[in-house]
Amino acid sequence: MSRSTVADVLADGLARAGARRFFAPADAPAVVVAAARRRGVDVAGAGDPHDAGMLAAVTGILTDAPGVVLAARAAPGLRAALAGALRMRAPLVVVTGSEDDGGLLGPATKATLMAEPASAAHWVAHASQLALTHPRGPVHLAAPLPEAAALPVATACRPAAPAPSPAAALDAVAAALAAAGRPLLVTGLECNGDDARWLRALAESLPAPVLATAAGRGVLPDPHPLALGVLTDDHPLLAQADLLVLIGVDDAELPPGVAAVRAVRLARSGSGVHVPAAEAVGDVGAIIEELAPRLRGRAGADWDVAALDRTKRRVRDGAVASSSGRIVARARELTEAGALAAGELPLDAWQAVAPHEALAPPALPARRFAVPAAVAAALVDGERSVVAFTTDPLAGGLETCRLLAGREGRVVIVALTGVSSALRERAGALGLAVLEVADEDGFARAFDRALVARRPALVVAPAGR
Repeated sequence: MSRSTVADVLADGLARAGARRFFAPADAPAVVVAAARRRGVDVAGAGDPHDAGMLAAVTGILTDAPGVVLAARAAPGLRAALAGALRMRAPLVVVTGSEDDGGLLGPATKATLMAEPASAAHWVAHASQLALTHPRGPVHLAAPLPEAAALPVATACRPAAPAPSPAAALDAVAAALAAAGRPLLVTGLECNGDDARWLRALAESLPAPVLATAAGRGVLPDPHPLALGVLTDDHPLLAQADLLVLIGVDDAELPPGVAAVRAVRLARSGSGVHVPAAEAVGDVGAIIEELAPRLRGRAGADWDVAALDRTKRRVRDGAVASSSGRIVARARELTEAGALAAGELPLDAWQAVAPHEALAPPALPARRFAVPAAVAAALVDGERSVVAFTTDPLAGGLETCRLLAGREGRVVIVALTGVSSALRERAGALGLAVLEVADEDGFARAFDRALVARRPALVVAPAGR
């Protein structure tokens, strides 16, 4: 019987945490890559450290398991990706060969941990648990001796289920809701698919409109009459609401002007800077379920339904006021329910019907996000259509499309740039079908053809239109 090494223990622990694919930049340590493959984990080679980090971050968001990066050493590009992952609250474990890498990666991670041979199993379990504990984020795990012998230990690699929220906290939230005439619900990045049916029931029973942070869209499907768009500090409903109900909203998602509105919070992690009037911490769906009997008999909210409908139409019209917004909306019309979009520009025109169907980086506009995010989504689920909206495909991680070689799927990259000889040449070298369009009507025809292609396709829309 062969001995277990630190590399074997790392691969086993991360796999038991739910990771099914590791991303390896060009300098990935061969011994750890080999251990992962022995464990049955797919290792995808992403040559650029930034792209590896972004691929892992989006994988973590979509799979409810830690995304994983294997790197020999830290690099500025990797740190930039981890900083983005931290702001997105993406669960991720990055393995490097030195604890000294923590100096560079520290500000972009929750912690740096050392996987020494005598305790590697403990620390890989701790790293996975920490990455998945709300507020989620990247964790750096240093493994300077991956070939050393290590003892495998069956340690739990996922965090325990959250404790039920105390009755007193639920009572306080229910009392605030009962006293509110115009409650406004806001969904955030902590919400998941299991929360969606409870959120819909709460919104319809109050009844109350729902806004979403950029990362909280789709918990209430965008086409629902009570879904009123994305939370901004100048959204018209903020001035009308007398109570915000923050549901799975992270402090980092709140625009500065929102802090002045009285709020209660239902969340998987405790409050930070923004202190709510009442707070229930635990499983979000379970909290809403427990609130139901406490709200029985409450008077209906005092929202003007006709006015909400007018607001919803204004929000929708605003989303398609620009050419890019109309292109996003047209792409959505041509894709099936469940299709996913990743963008380096606002995706308000993309109708999300479930969580994580409209992926955007923490700050817009951005670069080098949409294509790696779309590739990660396609690797997670090859059956769904995935669309990337990018403003600079040549500098936007286009090389990550190599990871889709030999895979059939509906992956379309929409470049809002206009075509150039360099872009045409690079896309061809990567095996992408390239379709150029002259106007918005031509875009619909080209996009429809791209969807049925048996390889990733690049649709190039005119620049500046």
